[in-house]
Amino acid sequence: MSGIGKKELRRLVRERISAMTQEEKTVCSVSLCRSIKSHLAVCGARIVALFSPLPDEPQIWSLVEELAESMLVALPRIEGDVMRFYCMGEMKRGAFGIMEPQGAICIDPGEIDAIVVPGVAFTLSGKRMGRGKGFYDKYMSHPAFRALKIGVCYPPQLVDELPCEGHDVVMDCVLIK
Repeated sequence: MSGIGKKELRRLVRERISAMTQEEKTVCSVSLCRSIKSHLAVCGARIVALFSPLPDEPQIWSLVEELAESMLVALPRIEGDVMRFYCMGEMKRGAFGIMEPQGAICIDPGEIDAIVVPGVAFTLSGKRMGRGKGFYDKYMSHPAFRALKIGVCYPPQLVDELPCEGHDVVMDCVLIK
C-alpha cells in the first residue's frame, strides 16, 4: 500500500472490513477483549479509557460493561471539536452516531492509566490512522496525558506502513485479533 494517500487507504481498509463475515468479526472481538483485559491487568490500570464501538470497529462493549464492575471506566464524548472522557453511566447517541456518556464527571487526561484506541489502520510498530478528525491524537497530546496507549483492530486493518504527520500519536502496543 506504499504511496497511496490517507483517503484511498481508508477506503481500501473499509472494503477489507466489509469483506469479513460477522462470525470472523465476533471471533476477533472476543479474542481482542481477552487481550485487552490481560494488558490492563499487567499494567495495573485502575482508570481506563475505552470506546463505544461503531459497527466497523471491534465490538468491545461486553468488556466495557465487565470492566466497569471492577475499575473506573471512562468513555469519550465529543464536544464541538474536542473529545473528553467521562465516567461511564447513562449513554445517549451523540456525535457521529456514537453512544456517549451523559454523566457530569469528566476524567482529567492525567488520571487515565490506560487508553484503548480504535482506528482505521495500524502498523505493528504502533502507527495509527484514525477517521480523519484528529480527536484521539489531540487528546493523547495533552501535556498531562501519560496513559498506556493500546491500539485495537481487526487483522485486515493491519498495514505495513502508514503516512504519518508530526501530530500523529504512536501507540505503545497494537492488539490484533
